[in-house]
Parts: sequence; structure tokens; C-alpha cells
Amino acid sequence: MPLIDRYKRSIEYLRISVTDRCNLRCIYCMPYDIRPVEYKSILTYEEIVRVVRIAARLGVRKIRLTGGEPLARKNIQFLIKEISNIKGIDEITLTTNGVLLERYAEELKEAGLSRVNVSLDSLSPEKYREITGGGSVETVLRGIEKAYQLGLKPIRLNVVIIRGLNDDEIEDFALLTRHRDYHVRFIEFMPGRGNNWTVDKCVSAKEIRGRLNRLGVLQPLPFRKRESARYYRLPDGKGVIGFISAVTDHFCEHCNRLRITSDGKIRPCLFSETEIDLKTPLRNKAPDEEIERLLRLAVQLKPEGHRIGIEPGHHINRPMSKIGG
Repeated sequence: MPLIDRYKRSIEYLRISVTDRCNLRCIYCMPYDIRPVEYKSILTYEEIVRVVRIAARLGVRKIRLTGGEPLARKNIQFLIKEISNIKGIDEITLTTNGVLLERYAEELKEAGLSRVNVSLDSLSPEKYREITGGGSVETVLRGIEKAYQLGLKPIRLNVVIIRGLNDDEIEDFALLTRHRDYHVRFIEFMPGRGNNWTVDKCVSAKEIRGRLNRLGVLQPLPFRKRESARYYRLPDGKGVIGFISAVTDHFCEHCNRLRITSDGKIRPCLFSETEIDLKTPLRNKAPDEEIERLLRLAVQLKPEGHRIGIEPGHHINRPMSKIGG
């Protein structure tokens, strides 16, 4: 029996954080007072593979590996290869900051990775260093090019826009789609633990679209209910521009995902405080039926929608680096 929640949403997508460690320190993701958990506290690759195998039997078809920075965990290629051999899994994607992408892109492709999402919040070397705590945008751009040449496409560039920090680069990012079939996705800055979110720092998707219409009237593309973004194209663009409006115009009614944190908790919703312990039964050698029961429980606990941006005081209760981006 497939995973269907109380609101008739079919759950086919599992986002798995493989580590809460990262080689950058982005200001909205990993506050400086946050320390990673001990290595023994995160799920092993074998535990992750077992969960995916059970989830695939329940109708999960898409896996996204996240972090922290997933490429900072050793031998991620092994995990991708193992998941790619699981019957029923149609797509394996990875969200990365791109720092190690040039080094590992070929191995990731060979292991079975379908495509990559790259978090990239500035094209300015100086500003990128400020946002990431010392990262090199040149290194990331080389990694994106390597992934593009290897066919890990469509490459999605995720850009969190923060007013007063990088909102002056909105047009520059959009223009990347003019000559390359990139998917540039603008993400509203979301309130989270320790990330100093304020409503005035959040640039709405509506405002961004208004600015981009100056480059030429954006052409809307058909909305796919399984997507978290609404896509448009510049009149002369090869790629597309997406808007993820999780704060001002959420897409909860179409949500088809569960999350698993690096320390082994099932999280029915990014914005929910509900978590279900998966690691303990896995390490106590619980039968597959028990793991299936916990996955089904998480699906039934999925809320109809979140209250972020609707009611004051609501925010993501754990740093994004610990939940998985």
C-alpha cells in the first residue's frame, strides 16, 4: 500500500541528510554557536540504504542526499551506488555547496547520481566569502561547469535572497539562464534558529518577479504539482527561473516528501517540530515491518500546511545544517 497522507497527498520523495558537517559556514544555515554531532550519532550508509529499500517498497521514487555538505562525508559515492541499485528508485539527486564538486563530479556520475543542486548565493568573490565564512566562488563555478559538461543536468542553482546582502544580484543570476539551460531558483529567506531572520530581510518571490520583468516579460511554464518551485523563462532564455516562496505563498498542498535528519529522525515537514526516532529501532535490529510502521506514522503526522510567514513567532526549530537543506 503506497504512502498517502490524511490530505490525499502521495509521498514519493525522501530527502536524507547524510551529515550535519559542512566545509562552509553560511550565515543563514549554520550559526557559529552550532557544533556538529559526534560521527557515531549519524546514520551509517548501511542504515540509510536499508531505509531507502523499505521506502521504495512503499512507493518512494526519488531520493535527495543533503547535509550539511554531503560531499564532506567520505565515500558518498558508495551510498549513491547502493541506492541506485534499489528497485523502484528512479532518481538520485544531491544538494551541495559545490566546493568539492569539481573533484568528485565524475565519480558521482559513475556511481549513479542523476543531477545536482548547487547552493550559490553570490557571484561576487568578496560577497561570497562574507556569506559563506571564507568560501571561494571561483572553485564552485568550476565545479558547476564540470558537472554541466558531464551531463548532471538540469543543474539547479539555489539562491537565497536576503535584502541588503545579495538582492542587488537578482538580475545577474537570472541572466545566467539566457545562454545556458540552468535552473536558477530564487528561495525566500526563511526564519530559522539563530539565523537573524526579520521580515524586512525577506525578499518575496513576487517582488523578485517584478524586478526580473524589466529584463523582458517572464513567460510562465506549466506548474507541476510535485515541484516546490514555480518556473518561468526569459523571452530569449535557454534555461528557466524558479521561485520557491515558502514564506509568502507556500506550496504545502502539493508536498510529496519526508525528511530524514543526519542523526536519524524522520521529519514529516521542514517547519514541523515533530520528529520520529528512526535510529534507535535501526540499531536495535528492528524488523522491516517496524521501520515501515514508522515511515507510515510520519506520513500520517504530516501537517496540512505550515504557519511560517502566517503567524508571528513561527520558525524552523533546528539549524538547516542539522535538518538537511
